[in-house]
Amino acid sequence: MRSPAPFARVLTAAALALAAACARQNPLLKPNARAERLAAPDTFVVRFTTTRGPFDVQFLRAWAPHGADRVYYLVRSGYYDGVRFFRVLPGFVAQFGESGDPRVAKLWDVRTIADDPVKQSNTRGMVTFATAGPNTRTTQLFVNYANNARLDRLGFTPLGRVTEGMRVVDSLYAGYGEGPPKGKGPDQDRMAAEGDRYIQRNFPKLDWVKSARIIHEGRRRR
Repeated sequence: MRSPAPFARVLTAAALALAAACARQNPLLKPNARAERLAAPDTFVVRFTTTRGPFDVQFLRAWAPHGADRVYYLVRSGYYDGVRFFRVLPGFVAQFGESGDPRVAKLWDVRTIADDPVKQSNTRGMVTFATAGPNTRTTQLFVNYANNARLDRLGFTPLGRVTEGMRVVDSLYAGYGEGPPKGKGPDQDRMAAEGDRYIQRNFPKLDWVKSARIIHEGRRRR
C-alpha cells in the first residue's frame, strides 16, 4: 500500500496557501492604505449587536474626523466582531476594542492616529477612544456611564453617542472590575499577547460584540 504522506503534504501545502491568501485579503492583517485614508461620511450609525442585545452609536465626523475615519474603516473591516467588553466599571465606563486574535492585536495596537481637539464633553452615553497619552488612539473605545467631564481636559475626545440601547450598555457584565495594577480584572497586555484563550480561561463571563455593522450613512464630503 502506498504511503499517504505525499497526499498529506499536498493538503498541507494547499491549506497553507489558502491561509496566506486569506491573510493577504484580510483588511485587518493587511490594511488597505487607500481605504484607511477614505473620509467617513459626515455621520454614520453603527449597530453593535452584543450578548446582551443591540445598541446603536451615531458617529459624527465633525466632532473628531481622525477618530471617525478610523472607526469607519474598522467597522467596515469587521474589526469589532467578537471583541470583549473587558473593562466595565459602573458609574464610569464600559471599554472594548482589543482584538481576540493576537496577530491582529499586534498590528493594530501600534497603528496610532493623531488626536482630535475635544469639541464635546464626556457625558453619559458619549463614545470615546481610549488612549495611553497624546496621539496614541488605535482601536479601543469606551461608552461613558456617567458625566465624566473631567476626562475632557485630559484629551479624551468624544466622537459618537449611543442613540438606542443604553440599557443594554448598562447591563454589561461588570463583575471582574478594574484590571492590573489597580484590580484583578483582565490584563490588557495578556489579552493582546494571548487573545481569546486568555479571556475564556480566566474571564468567561465577559460580554462581547457579536457583530458591528453600519446601518445608516449620511452624505460624504468630496
